[in-house]
Amino acid sequence: MEFVALGHAGSEHYVGLESFPNPGVAAVEMTSDELTAVCPITGQPDFYVARIAYRPNALCLESKSLKIYLSRFRSEGAFAEALAVRIKNDVASALELDAAAVMVTLTQKARGGITIAATA
Repeated sequence: MEFVALGHAGSEHYVGLESFPNPGVAAVEMTSDELTAVCPITGQPDFYVARIAYRPNALCLESKSLKIYLSRFRSEGAFAEALAVRIKNDVASALELDAAAVMVTLTQKARGGITIAATA
């Protein structure tokens, strides 16, 4: 198995979410506090903790490709709720899973005194 992103510095090696054969795990949870997007109305940055949990069948998600995937939202305008659904669908597609096997929770760090948690 050869990964494109893993083992290479920089995001120019990103080709999409990569996967590898499931070695026999029943559940996987990945958490990142490096997700940033912008509010589609104000253009202000929104900072998130992203929790991605899934029940793998044949494939597991490679973490470096996920890190690069999440970093690509820095200049995109999206509400937390829509972003959670998009990430869920992209992960499910990459792992050849039904979307019901993937749960994504984005917890937006407080801005204006409000914290948002959106689960898809």
